[in-house]
Amino acid sequence: MNILHISDMHFGPRHWLGENEVLLAKLKSYSADILINTGDNTTDALENEFEAAGNFLKSIECQHVISIPGNHDKRNMRSVDYFRQYIDDTEVIRPLKRDNCRKKNIFLDKNTNDLKERFTDINFLKKITINGESILAVCLDTNTLYTDKGFVDTEMLRTLSHEISKASYDRIILLNHHSILDTDSDPLFNSRTVVEFVRENNIKHVFCGHTHQLSIMRSTDLHHRHSFTQYKNGSLSSANTPHDTNMFLYYENFGTEAMNIHIVRAISENECLKFEEEIVSIN
Repeated sequence: MNILHISDMHFGPRHWLGENEVLLAKLKSYSADILINTGDNTTDALENEFEAAGNFLKSIECQHVISIPGNHDKRNMRSVDYFRQYIDDTEVIRPLKRDNCRKKNIFLDKNTNDLKERFTDINFLKKITINGESILAVCLDTNTLYTDKGFVDTEMLRTLSHEISKASYDRIILLNHHSILDTDSDPLFNSRTVVEFVRENNIKHVFCGHTHQLSIMRSTDLHHRHSFTQYKNGSLSSANTPHDTNMFLYYENFGTEAMNIHIVRAISENECLKFEEEIVSIN
C-alpha cells in the first residue's frame, strides 16, 4: 500500500499562483492508493478558497482521498458548509452527549441565519479497503472556530472511541491537523489527552501538518507498552514564504519492513517550480 500525504495548501493569498499543472504532474507521478490531506486547505476559509482547494484535490485523481480541516479552514462560521460542499461531503460524527461538550464555539447560536450546519467540529471515520486489507481512518478535528490554537473536546474523543469500538478493520490510522508530539506558537492545548486516545485505541500511525516543518517521530510508552509514529508534513503551498518548508510526502510500502518515505521538496525559482527528492527508511 502506498500513501501520498499533502498538507497546508493554503489556497488564497499565500498560494503561489504559477504552474499548478507542474505540481499536479509531480503528484500524479507517484502511484498512490490513498491521498491524505491534513488540513489548512485555505488561508481565510473563504468560499472561493475552498472551491480552489477542492478543484485541486479532484485534479490529483486518486481513488481514495481523505481530507481534514486545519485552523485556517475554521476562520468562518460557514466553514463546515464550505468544507462539505467543496472538499468532502462527509457525515460528521456528533457527540453522544451534547451538554458534555466544552470546546468553544463547537455549537453556533441557533438564531444565526443562512447556515446549513451549526455544529462546527468535523470528526468522522472513513473505511477504505486496499488489496483486501481494510484501513480505518479516524479524522479528528483539533481546530477551534476563529482561533489558530488547537483544542480537542473530550466528549468528542469519547464519542469517536465509541464509534471505533463498533467498527471492524485490519489497520487503524489517525489524521489530525495539529501535532500531538511537538509544538509551535499555536499548539494543540490538550495534546496529552489525544495521546491517551491514540494509546487506548491502539493507533500506530498519526498524520498531521500545521507547523510547515517536517518531523517524523516515534513515541514509546514503556509503562503501557504502546508505540506510535507521527508523520508531520511540511506545506504544499508554493508561495515559498520565509520559514516554510514546501513539500509533500510519499509513503512507499506503508507499514511494512520495506517502507520508504519519499520527501519531495518543491522549490519556486523565477516563477518556475523544481523538485528535490530524499528517500528515508525508518525501519
